[in-house]
Amino acid sequence: MPSEHKFDQAEGLRRLLVRPSLRVLTVVGARKGLGATSVVVNLAAALARAGKKVLVLDENLDHDNVANTLALKPRLDLLNALRDEIPVRDILLHAGTGVKILPVARAMQILPKLSAAQRESLLGSLSAASMGMDVVLIDARPDGHSVCASLSGDEPLLIVLNATIDGITESYALLKQLSSQNNRMAFDLVLNKARDETEARRVYENMAYVAQQHMQVNLRYLGNIALDDNIARATELHRSLVDFMPDIPASQAFIALAQNLMLLPATKKHGSNALSQLIHRLLHQQPVQSILHAVR
Repeated sequence: MPSEHKFDQAEGLRRLLVRPSLRVLTVVGARKGLGATSVVVNLAAALARAGKKVLVLDENLDHDNVANTLALKPRLDLLNALRDEIPVRDILLHAGTGVKILPVARAMQILPKLSAAQRESLLGSLSAASMGMDVVLIDARPDGHSVCASLSGDEPLLIVLNATIDGITESYALLKQLSSQNNRMAFDLVLNKARDETEARRVYENMAYVAQQHMQVNLRYLGNIALDDNIARATELHRSLVDFMPDIPASQAFIALAQNLMLLPATKKHGSNALSQLIHRLLHQQPVQSILHAVR
């Protein structure tokens, strides 16, 4: 009887999340400082301006994560929902009209150590947080240590790449790691701080050629966020650039990136959506070596 009840819970959770319109987009950088969190903050704002309801899963513990960038200073997180039985609605942070943030970093780090019942409870909280949302944006932990990125399946995984020698080298190493973890053969790229579109395209084309030749990995170019001091100004004011100065070229680049991401094909599995697939993988994930490495 207990095992039958557990099966019904898992199936019920997955049915609850079968909403074909829900999209999951994971954003990751090879290390801190490459602009992934800024991209998430501004993507969320751009999607909200387009009328989408956005949930951001914040997988970063660092001070410069999404919540702190917007001066929200979270006191609770997803792990509190699990350990202290706090309703997830009391943990969600509101970042303006249409955007909510759920800090998940500590919960993802201890995921391999949780019992099956604890995982179901944790994932039930994720389910509750996602109800009514159109888009789930994941600000993935950098340095190749993201549990969410490693389990991302075939939904879009956006790598934020700086047009510098170090940025290119580090991002290529991240591509190798993520492709080997789950045999992922396709990634999306956005260039950050390239001088212009010509430089951004050149960096992308060189990276795409090497990735295809040496890893048989396909890269897709989704845009360039040009260097703009106003991004730093907006950050100092704890605002997204899209909300602060929506009409300048950098903001328009974020808006175009959001449009490009929403136009990407949905996941291929018929009858489900990206979040239900991710939750299914989390629910059944065993503490395999790659995930254990990610949380050390």
